[in-house]
Amino acid sequence: MKAVLIRGHGGPERVEVGELPLPEPGPGEVRVRVRAAALNHLDLWVRKGWSGLMLSFPHVLGSDVSGVVDAAGPGVDEPKVGAEVVLAPGLSCGRCVRCRSGEENLCRGYAILGEHVAGGQAEAVVVPARNALPRPPNLSFEEAAAVPLTFLTAWHALVARARVRPGETVLVHAAGSGVGVAAVQIAKLHGARVIATAGSDAKLERVRALGADEVVNYEAKDFVQEVKRLTQRRGVEVVFEHVGRKTWEGSILSCAPGGRIVTVGATTGYDPPTDLRHVFYRQLSILGSTMGTSGELLEVLRFVGEGRLRPVVDRVLPLAQVREAQALLADRAQFGKIVLTP
Repeated sequence: MKAVLIRGHGGPERVEVGELPLPEPGPGEVRVRVRAAALNHLDLWVRKGWSGLMLSFPHVLGSDVSGVVDAAGPGVDEPKVGAEVVLAPGLSCGRCVRCRSGEENLCRGYAILGEHVAGGQAEAVVVPARNALPRPPNLSFEEAAAVPLTFLTAWHALVARARVRPGETVLVHAAGSGVGVAAVQIAKLHGARVIATAGSDAKLERVRALGADEVVNYEAKDFVQEVKRLTQRRGVEVVFEHVGRKTWEGSILSCAPGGRIVTVGATTGYDPPTDLRHVFYRQLSILGSTMGTSGELLEVLRFVGEGRLRPVVDRVLPLAQVREAQALLADRAQFGKIVLTP
């Protein structure tokens, strides 16, 4: 089968489309013929590598997958062969206290499809049967692939960690990204007022169409001053932070007393300075968040199926154009998700 491979860490030249044997499902597993697989910044990080990331090469990228079950291993009753599915990208042991408490993203053995194990930017992928969830019938395969990782990440961060409430104001950075698009919609679904930032006016027009109440071009204006102006100098109750070094200090300054910053990533750098005086004096909470639970993803898919949340696909490219797709993502040239089709 064809698959997006890396045979070692490094730059874009490390990415190739190569041939691998078709995987066979083991006990409790299903094989999914991939119809669509979306990109994430995680693909770029895995390609580059980091200290402690131990992979077996060649490694297949890709966390977000939709497709059709075409084989099932021993002991699998559901889903049936022929079922159209979207994959939950989080893998856990299913046996520990955390897993049995519905907190599988805190499992010590937690892994992400395409990061720690072979991913789904390929013609087929094998996963535990419990990770294959029904595809919402109102979505194409391409749209379904644009949901899992980003919407699950934003849901867990805003709902479970920051506990956003009706009437609060939420600042969403880089709102034209896949996770930003999800965060804007999820905050609005929960009755919040949203101030969204992005690096171009064209993106901001589309963000406003998704429901953002106020928009700020962070390349043209100081977003901290704009937040102060838009909140009568009070600040926001919640900051959805995934940019890192470029926005971190401003995120702290944008918070109202007692505000919460929930961070799910650091695309511009993971080591920004932090003035702790602002944190303790204004009693801010800094919350880390990674992925979410399968139950939360099912809840997300319910709202997607009802049309109350919707994925945004920027463009669809063939698997062979994965280098072009990664370059677009690295340059922030997309709005929403870039999707590959085998």
